[in-house]
Amino acid sequence: MIDADGFRPNVGIVLAREDGKVFWARRAGQDGWQFPQGGMNTDETPIEAMYRELTEETGLQGDHVDVLGSTPGWLRYRLPRRMRRRNQHPVCVGQKQVWFLLQFKADDSAFQLDVADKPEFDHFRWVDFWYPPKHVIAFKRRVYERALKHFEPLMHRVNSNDV
Repeated sequence: MIDADGFRPNVGIVLAREDGKVFWARRAGQDGWQFPQGGMNTDETPIEAMYRELTEETGLQGDHVDVLGSTPGWLRYRLPRRMRRRNQHPVCVGQKQVWFLLQFKADDSAFQLDVADKPEFDHFRWVDFWYPPKHVIAFKRRVYERALKHFEPLMHRVNSNDV
């Protein structure tokens, strides 16, 4: 599903541990690292898509997390021209995303990166809150910065267990 402006609706997930570290995952078979994210189906709300993507990409279930917040409206990024599929109509020029901040309530054994037929990630680690915008692929940096800036005031809830 691509909107009239060429953006694909999508959700992004910032998963935070009690110590303030965030989940950072390596794309399967690649060198790129990112937060979990994925497209929305036409019949899904953003929160429904977020829970589906969470399970597909990490193996986590709803009871492994608490939702602490989401971005108001869409955050957009454009794909570099070389990455656009020109044979697709309408052409997708980028993604528009609603981001969610989740508190992780389990331990690392809850992760199952291989639950999907084609796993998105093959490795993960926990990193400092502001690490991802500096290390994600360049065209996603601004969206990561905007999402984290929105979530930074909510991080005290992760650190204090005030959920």
